[in-house]
Amino acid sequence: MSKLKEVFENKKAFIPFIVADDPDFDTTVESVVTLAENGADIVELGIPFSDPVADGPVIQDADLRAFKAGVNTDVVFDIVKKIRERTDVPLVFLTYLNIAFKYGYEEFCTKCQSLGVLGLVIPDLSLEEQGELKGIANSHDVDIIPLVAPTSGDRIEAIAESSTGFIYMVSSLGVTGVREDFSKQLSTTVDRIKKVTDVPVAIGFGIHSPEQAEELSGFSDGIIIGSAVVKMIDEGKPTLQNDLANFAQGIKQAITVKA
Repeated sequence: MSKLKEVFENKKAFIPFIVADDPDFDTTVESVVTLAENGADIVELGIPFSDPVADGPVIQDADLRAFKAGVNTDVVFDIVKKIRERTDVPLVFLTYLNIAFKYGYEEFCTKCQSLGVLGLVIPDLSLEEQGELKGIANSHDVDIIPLVAPTSGDRIEAIAESSTGFIYMVSSLGVTGVREDFSKQLSTTVDRIKKVTDVPVAIGFGIHSPEQAEELSGFSDGIIIGSAVVKMIDEGKPTLQNDLANFAQGIKQAITVKA
C-alpha cells in the first residue's frame, strides 16, 4: 500500500500547505515542524515557480518572496533535509512539471525518496501526459497525486482509477484563495470517485475555517488548506508559530469530530 494512503487509515487527514523559503529558510522549517506537532498529518510544500497557473495572489506573492530569498530546487531539498532532523511528518511537493523536468525526473524522484517526500501534486500535468514521470516516480515510491476539478466531467473515473496515494479534489472553479462558498457538486463528485477506487479523497482550494473543514470532511477523507496558512506567514507576526499551532489544532479538532 502507498505510504500516503496509509496516512488516511482510521482518520480524516489535515494537510496544510506552505511555500518553501517563504519568507526564508528557517521560517519554513520552523513552520513545518509547528504544523506537524499540532495536528498536520501531511504537509504540502510548494516549490516556487515563475508561472504558477493554479495559484491565486496569496500564493503567487509567497513565490515572489521566496525568489527574493534566493530559492531554487536545491534549496527546497535542503529545507526538507533540515525538516527531517526534527520531524518525520509525511511531505508532498506542490510543483510544476518544468521544475522536475529541468532537474531530471530520475534525480528529482531519487531525492524525494531519500528525504521522505511521498508524493507530487503537479497542476499542469494531465492524466494523458503522466507516463514518463509516473513510471520513474513509482519506482521510487513517490505517488503522483491527481487533481479532480469541477470541470473534470467524464474524465473523473479515469483519473480516479489511475490514482495512488490520494486524490486532490478541487473545491471550486478558479485558482487558489480563500472562499466562502464551494461547488454544490462536491459530494456527488466524491461519490463518483468512491465507486471506482478506494484511494482517499482530500478537498482543497479555499478552505480557511474549522466550520468549513468540518462540513467538507463529512464526505471526504481529508482537508487541504493553503492560502489561509500562507497569509498567516505573510503577516510576519512575532506570534506566527503560536498562531500556526492554534490554527492547526482547531482544524484538526474540527475534522476529528467527523472521523
